[in-house]
Amino acid sequence: MIIFKKIAALQDTLNRQREMGMIGFVPTMGALHQGHLQLIEASKRENHITVASIFINPSQFNDPKDFQKYPVTLEKDIESLIKAGCDILFLPSQEEVYPAGLNENVHFDLGQLDRVFEGKFRPGHFQGVCRVVNRLLDIVKPVNLYMGQKDYQQCMVIKKLLVLTGRDTKLHICETVREPGGLAMSSRNMRLSEEEKISARAIFNALQYCQQYFKSDNLARVQQEAKEMLTQNGFRIDYLEFAHALDLQPIDKWKGEPVVVLVAAFLDDVRLIDNKVMAV
Repeated sequence: MIIFKKIAALQDTLNRQREMGMIGFVPTMGALHQGHLQLIEASKRENHITVASIFINPSQFNDPKDFQKYPVTLEKDIESLIKAGCDILFLPSQEEVYPAGLNENVHFDLGQLDRVFEGKFRPGHFQGVCRVVNRLLDIVKPVNLYMGQKDYQQCMVIKKLLVLTGRDTKLHICETVREPGGLAMSSRNMRLSEEEKISARAIFNALQYCQQYFKSDNLARVQQEAKEMLTQNGFRIDYLEFAHALDLQPIDKWKGEPVVVLVAAFLDDVRLIDNKVMAV
């Protein structure tokens, strides 16, 4: 694996490799786990060259304390990427990604996606996500982009970004990878104690419950009972709601459309998100 810290050197290599086949790209903020490595594996199956990036993007943290607490495990991450067969790691500084500063004036018209769920509870978050992904796509120019379904709303935001910017890059959304007991793998899990990880399984149990009963005539009751499963395990809930899987419009009764249930909740000071798509 070759590590690049400068855009010019990375692009020089990628421009030569582009003639030989497709480039796949996996953007990350580090603290890698098996979910990230699954994205690398998916890219390797479908592309000539797989590029990963590690960059903790300050513009997507609406809470500065959350940015400061984000786990940094660079040596371990590099080792994991080498074992996974990643070809190139882009490891830029903040100045390399944002040479003119964070440029808060850039705005992407995300519509409803910027106002519900994560958009509502983390104002500015998705603008920051779009800003960095757009910048990274400008740098890498991949044919294929790989992201995990755990960040369901973020995946929908990036789909919208690709349309807004007129890119030909294809987004591949890979299935959520889970720990034993169902907890979605996340970099934030590193901040949980072993006891808290056991309690955190309640999120998966609540989602399973929602999947079992989403055809009920009383979704509000199903939603409330799922929330109680979380509060009984020490969670403080931001949201747990059913929505249309294609546009995230909240629903109060299933009418045959594809449905997703999305959840975000705190266990102590660690905020966890997850979702489950009801394929019908």
